[in-house]
Amino acid sequence: MALIVILGGGESGVGAAMLAKREGFEVFVSDYGIIEASNKEDLYKHKVRFEESGHTFEIIGKAQLVIKSPGIPNHAPIVKQIKEMGISIISEIEFASRYCEGKIIGITGSNGKTTTTLLTYHLISEAGLSVGVGGNLGNSFARLLVEEQAKDIYVLEISSFQLDDIISFAPDISVILNITADHLDRYDGDMGKYGAAKLRITENQSSDQILILNGDDDWSAKLLDKYKPQSKRITIHSDNYKHTQLTTVSGEKIETKDSSLRGEHNRFNTLCAIEICMVLGVDKMQIEKGLRTFKNAPHRLESVAVIDNVEYINDSKATNVESVYYALKAITQPIIWIAGGKDKGNDYSSIEELVEQKVKAIICLGVDNEKLMDAFTPIVKVIEETQDINKALRRAKSYAHAGEVVMLSPACASFDLFNNYKHRGELFKEAVFDLLR
Repeated sequence: MALIVILGGGESGVGAAMLAKREGFEVFVSDYGIIEASNKEDLYKHKVRFEESGHTFEIIGKAQLVIKSPGIPNHAPIVKQIKEMGISIISEIEFASRYCEGKIIGITGSNGKTTTTLLTYHLISEAGLSVGVGGNLGNSFARLLVEEQAKDIYVLEISSFQLDDIISFAPDISVILNITADHLDRYDGDMGKYGAAKLRITENQSSDQILILNGDDDWSAKLLDKYKPQSKRITIHSDNYKHTQLTTVSGEKIETKDSSLRGEHNRFNTLCAIEICMVLGVDKMQIEKGLRTFKNAPHRLESVAVIDNVEYINDSKATNVESVYYALKAITQPIIWIAGGKDKGNDYSSIEELVEQKVKAIICLGVDNEKLMDAFTPIVKVIEETQDINKALRRAKSYAHAGEVVMLSPACASFDLFNNYKHRGELFKEAVFDLLR
């Protein structure tokens, strides 16, 4: 019986282990850290051997195939050892795709992946089609194939890390929303390498498969010109989504004025989802009905409460400058901006003009706020800093007047003060509710 070794016991690794076991392989999961209790339960349930707190290379070296979790970089010592042995390393989405009989829709990009993925799933589901959703959100692709009844369509959010280790993965419909600076620490600070990883979503597509892309994204255009994928392209430009009535590439008009999604960037995300639905044969009336009932995932321009006619918005998922740019553009009222966290090599120059126009005060919430304060002290009169989210909310409330907005949109990772962006967002909401009480 062939041995498959899986590096990493997170959602991706456990899903891959479950699928490999179902397909009759001998399976061994190896995690350098501690595996969460719920994931251990799944491994026990499926009779999968595993280890944690280190790697046993005597076992790993006997593998016919290694499936690497996306969080493990290629420069990790264990990965280098495996490659030196000549053992093939693939990603979980590559492995799962080999056992999927349904159509695959793959959505990637630096910003907007989750919103576009969930909206696409919602529209297809509301139209009555057989569809599953997962990948880089919720359940892994492999887990979907094991735990759910087979679907005709799978909508997958896909990160660059997942695409790093594909071989033949080729979605029937691929989407590249945008390519902007993010995760550069994983790609030697090189935007070309990061962008090339994103573009791998289309590298194996044939001429009868479809790539939907942002026609106004400079990096996408540059890399497409360099790599010249074979896929058929649907290119969306800003003229297609200037207004709430969107215009598909084929000229169809879709009304979105009743959608809960805010901002021009979300009109673009919406149009990508619509184009996917059009390819799948969903009609206009079904699409417009689905748009009216969609609710986005938390922590993405999420309206939490209105207190004394001041709206409090949780945009904790905005962990890079580009995301904050979209948030600032989407809000028309004066803003008290709560920002900061673990810096990712941010360059704030692209949002200076918007901050000067719209932001009346900044509350820096982080361990090291020096870069943020240096960037905006010349253009914003009121800048304070704190490491306490409750204090940040109280100070923001003191500056906010009726008709204005208090917005958490950090532009930074959360790991200096919080477990992750979700933890930061939930604590922000709790602090807002404390103000409300």
